[in-house]
Amino acid sequence: MEVIHKIGRRKTAVARVYVSEGKGNITVNKKDLNDYFTTGTLQYKVNQPMMLTENEGNFDVKINVYGGGITGQAEAIRLALSRAMVALDQENHGALKPEGLLTRDPRMVERKKFGQKKARKKFQFSKR
Repeated sequence: MEVIHKIGRRKTAVARVYVSEGKGNITVNKKDLNDYFTTGTLQYKVNQPMMLTENEGNFDVKINVYGGGITGQAEAIRLALSRAMVALDQENHGALKPEGLLTRDPRMVERKKFGQKKARKKFQFSKR
């Protein structure tokens, strides 16, 4: 089996995932998954596509992720892994689609506008 390469994005985080046959090792930025994502919820988010497609322990996953915060990175990895699972076997699409793991969350931080305090906050109007 060749290496499958997929990209996932969330907010400003970008994750590149390389999936190959192996024993289930997941490395994120050259660190172990549990060292990079210390909380259980983030580890669960990353493992979710593997659990739903029943591929835990079947593949070695190498992940490069940058940008954004820790949660955005975990969700970017989740999207990339979901895409990789579908690329491996089209039948995985049926398990991942109802969970919403194949759609990119479009919400991003709105930019600050010129002449305003923040993206939406404005200076207080003064009549005089």
